[in-house]
Amino acid sequence: MSVTPVPTADLYDEHGEDLGICAVQFRRLGGRHLYAGPVRTVRCHEDNALLRELLHTPGEGAVLVVDGGGSLRTALVGDLIAGAAHASGWAGLIVNGAVRDSVALGALDLGVQALGTCPRKSGKTGEGAVDEPVTIGGVTFRPGDTVYVDDDGVAVLPAAH
Repeated sequence: MSVTPVPTADLYDEHGEDLGICAVQFRRLGGRHLYAGPVRTVRCHEDNALLRELLHTPGEGAVLVVDGGGSLRTALVGDLIAGAAHASGWAGLIVNGAVRDSVALGALDLGVQALGTCPRKSGKTGEGAVDEPVTIGGVTFRPGDTVYVDDDGVAVLPAAH
């Protein structure tokens, strides 16, 4: 499902408090500044096996919200995984955790927001959960909601709208 990106300030002006505004000040690390799509989620703490597997499936314009528990100890996404996401048709990634290969990520036409960077690889046990609601920055991201991202922030429009 393709969603037309809209600046988050314009969305807020239209929807007001019905729009969830994520309080986390993510860093933009991908090459795409403005992106939007249906929410998919993965919860994984310092382990990116589930994330990697999911990003190798057709993204169909979705945005993957990754709840890494806010850990900056290991990177959940690097250039290979982000490259697979781009090739698989994902619109972007919002990572509540760290990424690596930031220069390469910046060259990809993919939205990537993260808390920061870390050169250390993550574990590969496959622990975690896919497509369950995750709460980050006071906003709950549910599969099927629509997320909009730009340099002003991350906004979520619940599926009921």
